[in-house]
Amino acid sequence: MPEIAISDAEWIVMRVVWRLGKATAAEVIAELAPTENWSHRTIRTLLGRLVEKDALTAEADGNRYLYRPRVTQQKCVRAESRSFLNKVFGGDAAELLIHFAQEAKISRQQIDELKRLLDAKQRGEE
Repeated sequence: MPEIAISDAEWIVMRVVWRLGKATAAEVIAELAPTENWSHRTIRTLLGRLVEKDALTAEADGNRYLYRPRVTQQKCVRAESRSFLNKVFGGDAAELLIHFAQEAKISRQQIDELKRLLDAKQRGEE
């Protein structure tokens, strides 16, 4: 399956469906109503776009549709990360790591985990 380009709004909808595993439009609307200022129609449109992009399946369930993810969150994160890396850092992962090491607030535990991962990468263990 080719990589799917998901808009910022579609990411918000996908996070709900990924978390729930399967959801009706009404369930997605109920989840997003407290935090997003979107109409029911907007959310239904986003669900339809995600079905068209093959990010979700829509299975008839009586008089409603049951939406399920066709792609994993990990796969979408990987694709979005590659896109960001290429767009912002010209594909140079080391530059990205250096930038975030200098700019981000990183806990001691996170630093230790990064060291462990980089050491494993250096040893070829990945």
